[in-house]
This record gives sequence, C-alpha cells and structure tokens, in this order.
Amino acid sequence: MPTPSSRPDRYALVGHPVEHSRSPLIHQLFAQQLGENLTYELIDAAPSQFETAVLGFAAAGGRGLNVTVPHKEAAFELCRIHGPEAVAARAVNTITFTTGGLRGDNTDGLGFIRDLTVNNERAIASRRVLLLGAGGAARGIAGPMLAEEPDALVIANRTIERAEALRRDLGAPGNVSVCRFDELEDAGEFDIVVNATSAGLKGERPPFPGSLVRKKTFCYDLAYSLKATPFVTWAEANGAGWAVQGWGMLVEQAAEAYAIWRGKRPETREILGKLLALSDRGAVAG
Repeated sequence: MPTPSSRPDRYALVGHPVEHSRSPLIHQLFAQQLGENLTYELIDAAPSQFETAVLGFAAAGGRGLNVTVPHKEAAFELCRIHGPEAVAARAVNTITFTTGGLRGDNTDGLGFIRDLTVNNERAIASRRVLLLGAGGAARGIAGPMLAEEPDALVIANRTIERAEALRRDLGAPGNVSVCRFDELEDAGEFDIVVNATSAGLKGERPPFPGSLVRKKTFCYDLAYSLKATPFVTWAEANGAGWAVQGWGMLVEQAAEAYAIWRGKRPETREILGKLLALSDRGAVAG
C-alpha cells in the first residue's frame, strides 16, 4: 500500500482535444482497486506540439503516456521500441519510458475485442463486418478483428488511399476489401458496423447510408459520450438492432495499458459499471 509521504508515479493522456476524456477517472479507480499510488493528467497537444509534449513529460519524471487522436500514428514513428500489436497496426496508444528509449504498444485491439466478444457477447467469426475509417483508431482494431475470422471485412474511408494502405498492411487477405464512403450505397447490409471515424462529432450528419444496417446489425462506436453519439443516433434512426458506445473499449484498453506499466491488470467489470452509471446511454437494444 502507498504511504502518504510517497511520491505518486505520473501518467497522462496526450491528444487533441482531451478535455472530454474519462481516462483520469479510470486510472484513479484502477489505482484504488490495486492499492497503488499514481496520478494521471491530461495533455492537450496539437500535432506540431506532440513530440515536445511527450519528451517534456518524460523529462519531468513521467512514467508513461496514453495516446489518443490524432497522434497514434505519430507516436509509432516517435517510439524506438514497439510491441507486436503496435507493429501490426503501425499505431501506438501506450508509451512507456524505458532506459532503452520510448516503447510503444497498442492496446486498442485487445480492448475492443474483449468488449465486443466478452462484455457484449458478439462473435465476429463468419460475420460480415464493416470498419468505417482507416486512421490510427481503425488500425488498432483491424488486425485483431481479422484474427477473429470474419466472413468479410470491408474497410471504408473518405479517401481510398488510406483504406488501401491499411489493407496492404494487413497482408491483403482475400476476405478484406476497401471502398470510399461515397461507394457504400451499394455495399449491402452488415452484421457488425464499427465506427472508427470522428464523423458527426462536429454536428454534421454521419455520411453513411442507412442501407448498411438492419434489425440484426450490431453497431459499435469507438467514440463515447455522456449522451448518444451522432453515430449511435444514426444507427438507431436507420433500424439497427443494437448501438453501443466505446465505454467498454475505453476501460478494457486502459486496463491493458495499466498492466504494461504496472505489471497488474485491474478487474474491469466494476469500473465499467461505474462509468456506465455516469452515462445515460450505455447500450441501446432495439
């Protein structure tokens, strides 16, 4: 147990923006659960300030950083050492300051798969899956989703080049195809639709056709909010059977990051329950 006089270990989340983040609360709950002494801060850094923010936090005695949009791919380039999930995704969401340099890991995929398949009891195997987006968030979950052996994985993005690059990095398997958002009208229905974009978060309507979903479709938004996200609203309005925000992924990926830093993985069920109690929109069943 920490003593009152011991100095807490410092961790933080770096992104732009970050003021909405519940990561400080999650990591404080983890520390309380495990009887450890740490602080967790928020660092808002524009892309031009990212490297300075990371190195400055390390120089000030920080132990590790979580990384959120738009810096996950930049974090991969900055780190000297990479975990296997980060190598596969070419994106980093967890940085550890080691004697050998910055180590980058990616816990997004592990957290997402655990939330989808365990907490929400949804199988990916043999399903038709649509991944919206091809940036750092999408890269973190694409490989783990593919490992679950979907019947088909379609990656859609505003620009086709980024979607094609992600498919190449996945090894260009035969069950993965790519398209632009404006080509989705003819894509048919999906069993699972995952939103890894920021579409709609600035008030605009998400640019996706309603024909993608049906009563059996499970929609998952990597974003989370104390109210329904625009993607969840879109999914419900178009008849999706389920529309879930990324609260569970947030907690599960954080637990994986905590385990990397501290060598102990917190129990997540109780923490997730506390977070969902803060939200009026945990999960919506149609």
